[in-house]
Amino acid sequence: MRARYGVPLSLTAVGAAGLAYAAGIEARSFRLRRVTIPVLPRGMRPLRVLQVSDIHMVSGQRKKQRWLQSLAGLRPDFVVNTGDNLSDPEGVPEVLDALGPLMEFPGTYVFGSNDYYGPKLRNPARYLLEKVQGRHGLNGNPPAVGVVHNPWEELRDAFDAAGWVGLSNARGRLKLEGIEIALTGLDDPHIKRDRYAEVAGGPEEGADLSLAVVHAPYLRSLDAFTADGYPLVLAGHTHGGQLCIPFYGALVTNCDLDTGRVKGLSTHTAGEHTSYLHVSAGCGTNRYTPVRFACPPEATLLTLVERA
Repeated sequence: MRARYGVPLSLTAVGAAGLAYAAGIEARSFRLRRVTIPVLPRGMRPLRVLQVSDIHMVSGQRKKQRWLQSLAGLRPDFVVNTGDNLSDPEGVPEVLDALGPLMEFPGTYVFGSNDYYGPKLRNPARYLLEKVQGRHGLNGNPPAVGVVHNPWEELRDAFDAAGWVGLSNARGRLKLEGIEIALTGLDDPHIKRDRYAEVAGGPEEGADLSLAVVHAPYLRSLDAFTADGYPLVLAGHTHGGQLCIPFYGALVTNCDLDTGRVKGLSTHTAGEHTSYLHVSAGCGTNRYTPVRFACPPEATLLTLVERA
């Protein structure tokens, strides 16, 4: 029996151990990444920006709530939330509890598809198939019958009441101590809610810094922001690939961005301009695929410094 079944049984055991690690350990191993980006005018003091993304809160995720609450101890100058806060229509109170201490700081936000709609059980192999076929998201179609509509309005109202600036196809401003930041954002390109024509025109005059924000880093959005001259674009959505291969990296991005820029700091060029792009790997998962491998959940403290 050992000769016939030893190898398959060993592979099964390794697979089970890997799944247990990915679901029980790594998906709960929250960490903070620190990145420095040279985008500020000369003579301006550094700015500390906390980016949180893809929380995908499900009721009962106490460790995630406590970790998010603890990030307020970083005392950022402002917070950027790049969407997909929910993975459960009952998760709004937990999201607001987790982000409550951070909502004491200035902030801004965009929504992602999972803020609007509950997730569906899907075969993970479809992401690879969609990559091969060049298809992503809902391709402009409405969600299928039976998809749960999340109470995103409750999130919006709470964020707005805290003074956070909503950027779903909108512009806004944050005023810090002696510093004014112009913000431009899009609704989620993954479900074709982005309307760049409504915010086109490039950075506004009179601000110390202009910042672009979007949930899913689709190339059409990155091209538009970059061609218009924004020095920095912040995004989420990709989960950093979520299930990565050690020493190789991500297989998919769940959008048309290349896997080489699935997370972290990179650049994007369009027209005569080049922007910095930061994509957060996020701190959650779809409730139906609660695993991460070689891609731990994260938030990022971005330190913006003077341009060289």
